[in-house]
Amino acid sequence: MSLDLDAVRRVANLARLHLEPGEDQRLQAELNGILGWIEQLQEVDTTSVEPLAGAGDMTLPMRDDAVTDGGMAAAVLANAPDRGPDAAGSFFAVPKVVE
Repeated sequence: MSLDLDAVRRVANLARLHLEPGEDQRLQAELNGILGWIEQLQEVDTTSVEPLAGAGDMTLPMRDDAVTDGGMAAAVLANAPDRGPDAAGSFFAVPKVVE
């Protein structure tokens, strides 16, 4: 399957892409290349390959739900450009966004 220029322009219009003059031909070549790869993949014989149902059958190891901040609040806050008017506080000062 290959796309003609009209189909490429329609896809670009549906995707709300602005194409510069001549860019539609480059996009046509790229899309046709992608479709060529898909056609190649469809030719591969997968009859002896078990379908992959996903990782849902696997059980992931659980870990304890524990705080692991490392107790380094002072070191982390040392990277802040502005620690607020109270430098002893353990918070970041951020600019006001709601007026």
